Amino acid sequence: MKDLIIKPTFLNKVEFWAATTIYVFAVFFLSANAVNTNRGLFDEALIRFNYYENHFLPQLVRYTVLYLVFLLLNYTVVPRLIRKEALFRSILLIVASFLAIGLVFGIVDTYHKAYLFQEYSSQQATYNAIFQDSFHYALWLLLMFGFYTIMKYIGLYLLTNSEAIQSRYRIITRDALGAFMLWMISMFLLLLINADGAVVVSWGIFVPFAIAFYCYSFYSLIPKALGKKHAFRSYMFNSFLLMLVSVLPVMLLGMLLIHNAEGGLSISFMNMAFQLLITVPLSWVLFKRQMQGNEELFMLRHELGQSNANLDFLRSQINPHFLFNTLNTLYGTALQENSERTAQGIQMLGDMMRFMLHENHQQKILLSRESEYMRNYIALQSLRTSTTPDIVIQAKLEDVLDEKFIAPMLLIPFVENAFKHGISLKQPSWIRVTLHYEQDKLYFDVYNSTHAKKEQDPEKGKSGVGLENVRQRLALLYPDRHELVIRETLEEFFVHLTLQL
Repeated sequence: MKDLIIKPTFLNKVEFWAATTIYVFAVFFLSANAVNTNRGLFDEALIRFNYYENHFLPQLVRYTVLYLVFLLLNYTVVPRLIRKEALFRSILLIVASFLAIGLVFGIVDTYHKAYLFQEYSSQQATYNAIFQDSFHYALWLLLMFGFYTIMKYIGLYLLTNSEAIQSRYRIITRDALGAFMLWMISMFLLLLINADGAVVVSWGIFVPFAIAFYCYSFYSLIPKALGKKHAFRSYMFNSFLLMLVSVLPVMLLGMLLIHNAEGGLSISFMNMAFQLLITVPLSWVLFKRQMQGNEELFMLRHELGQSNANLDFLRSQINPHFLFNTLNTLYGTALQENSERTAQGIQMLGDMMRFMLHENHQQKILLSRESEYMRNYIALQSLRTSTTPDIVIQAKLEDVLDEKFIAPMLLIPFVENAFKHGISLKQPSWIRVTLHYEQDKLYFDVYNSTHAKKEQDPEKGKSGVGLENVRQRLALLYPDRHELVIRETLEEFFVHLTLQL
């Protein structure tokens, strides 16, 4: 039910596959059931009966026309009418559908109901009767389709606005709205298959009464009963009294619909039995299940609140000011001991930690800050490798003076990957990083050497740090605004990113 609300196209798929399934099953049963035909009427009229000519092919044509007309009206005409587009063309399509159904059904009925030629005085009179019935049936089908369309969009409107409706009218629940929509569709199907009048009237009374009782039970009956000693017994007693009071109104409604006093009384007592045996206990069970779900939700929220409190407590123990003060102390100590490289590394590490703490969690940051973080990272890594002459690290990151923003930590994973997989302390290695910005476009390249990994190396076969994550972030944050090229050879790993900011 949630998909119907969030994804309007989902309903279109459901309708299409439902109509297709009904069509396929109709054709299947038509092929499998060769007994249920009009053969007896043909025999009474002393007319030769041919199964394919007088039954199978006419019915197959009818089913196919109904299926195609439904698709045309439901997926082409009705959406245009709702959007108020091509009104004249849509009206023409409706008229054409009416004429097509009437003509095709009239033609196939001259074969399917050929026995009628013996009941009328002339062939022309028979044709007139057959085609008149076919056009009446075509009009009835279009009216039924209109009824179905109105019910569908009323139901979707109610479900889409169910929260607003429930907030204003607490007695109405989303379950009741969904049940009401299903009831309307079921009434349409009963009318479409020409179900017995008593069945249609009974279903038309029982279900709305059940929905109304369900809402009233959730709103008043059950909550009041829960405050008493024997809750279920009290609820059943009040429900029985309510059913007794409803006998007369339901009987009058049934008499009004079927024009029969005995029938109206029978429908009223059948409704009472239906509600007491099905609706009343089912409402109790659903209410108790909802209460249990609410209790579980409350407990989960309580436990989550405790977990958040514990997490906040743990975070408070790791005080960022303490870490920064410690780094400042180490920085001062390194300067006193003339350890310039150590002091420089501590300073860069502090800057990176501030970036991670204050800016990494924002949705967008200045491109200059992202570039500065990369400079610190590359410089800090260069300190580690500066004593090895066979390792060459080159970084050309142009200063971006414009106030251009970028998602944080979008570029650094490529640099991290280069240092992780491109540096070897035993073999000549190199890394080249370039960043260029021009006319709202960012050009970012990372080259690094590659080295064959040993079979026991746990990193063998892995693609790098966060590369797949970066691909996904680029696809989500910059759809159709980026170009990412990754190429790997035996000696080199190359990344090129073009980003429209």
